[in-house]
Amino acid sequence: MLKEEEKLRERFFSYLSVEKNSSELTIVNYRKDLAAFEAFIDTKLQDASWLDITPLDVRAYLADLNEKHYARRTIARRISALKSFYKYLVRENKLEVNPMSKVRSPKLEKKLPVFLDQIEITELLEQPDTDALGKRDTAILELLYATGCRVSELVGLTLDRIDLNNRFVLVIGKGNKERLVPIGQSCCRAVKVYYPERMQLMDKYSVGEHNKVFVNSRGGALTDRSVRRILDKYINQLAISKNVSPHTIRHTFATHLLENGADLRAVQELLGHANLSTTQIYTHVSTEHITSAYKKNHPRA
Repeated sequence: MLKEEEKLRERFFSYLSVEKNSSELTIVNYRKDLAAFEAFIDTKLQDASWLDITPLDVRAYLADLNEKHYARRTIARRISALKSFYKYLVRENKLEVNPMSKVRSPKLEKKLPVFLDQIEITELLEQPDTDALGKRDTAILELLYATGCRVSELVGLTLDRIDLNNRFVLVIGKGNKERLVPIGQSCCRAVKVYYPERMQLMDKYSVGEHNKVFVNSRGGALTDRSVRRILDKYINQLAISKNVSPHTIRHTFATHLLENGADLRAVQELLGHANLSTTQIYTHVSTEHITSAYKKNHPRA
């Protein structure tokens, strides 16, 4: 690609960050996806321009991905990145015709999310020790299960967004959208017990003042990677064979709410889903769970 075209791409990433409030992960993935398309085009055309790409070039790229047996999900993401980029170019009057306008993403198989049953989640919450980091870990696990928040939302949580008296958490989700999520007594108790340990860790290591709720072993702000390691530790202790991540706790939160009679719209609001269709996957999980229990326990099933 020409240098002028690189500027277009960089302006697009700025647009994603500033105007669309896209996550860092989204921007990183889009960079990789556009770079992959650019590498393909450079092998076909000399001094290629983003503005000269035709639907035939796009079809050739997709054919190449299929021939190399890329996963459908990977292809769908790359199409999404290109569609977003070319939609931006049309919006900026750099193009009149969008070469991606008639390109369809491959249909993806809807996999039912993995979740923990009531016994498993209860045992998980009981795993941490009673030392400083154990109290922190208990608060982390309780908050993940109490709110169904994403791991990025958890590590971004600040002190002013937790109201332990009224038992609410203000979660900042995708696109900086706020949602108010209630928390139970068990979660509030765990966070209250953890707070003094947080201050001691920060004082011990003379960490500069910050308002992040969860800290690492040296008092600094906790990262999402650290949360994953913490969860892995306790899952290994329990010897659970399921592939469990922080997002599994989110799935567990939603599934348990629906199994106990929660309204689908309410679960949508609590999860921060823009579309109800995203939340409806949990009705399939709940139905499958009920059917399995029926077949296992009914004498004439």
